[in-house]
Amino acid sequence: MSTFPLESLYNWYRNLVSNPKYRWWVIAGTLVYLLSPLDIAPDFIPFIGQIDDAIVVTLLATELAQVLRDWSGKVKAGKTPTTKAEPESIEVEAIETQ
Repeated sequence: MSTFPLESLYNWYRNLVSNPKYRWWVIAGTLVYLLSPLDIAPDFIPFIGQIDDAIVVTLLATELAQVLRDWSGKVKAGKTPTTKAEPESIEVEAIETQ
């Protein structure tokens, strides 16, 4: 009997959080899971009910810290990810033909 592949689940979550397209959806889904009474281990069971929530909070905090660390590194390097390059304007002189 094989064990549940926790490392692959962790890698999947990490890739989703690091992807800007899905980041806010994953964060919102994680917060809904934490606030929802439906859990893997229900919260009314002492100690066991809080373990899954603690793992999810730790995972979310770790990945958000990594995203912020990557973002601050880009800002310090002068490559702000939120700014877009302005298009260059080209000056053209008109020439009259006779």
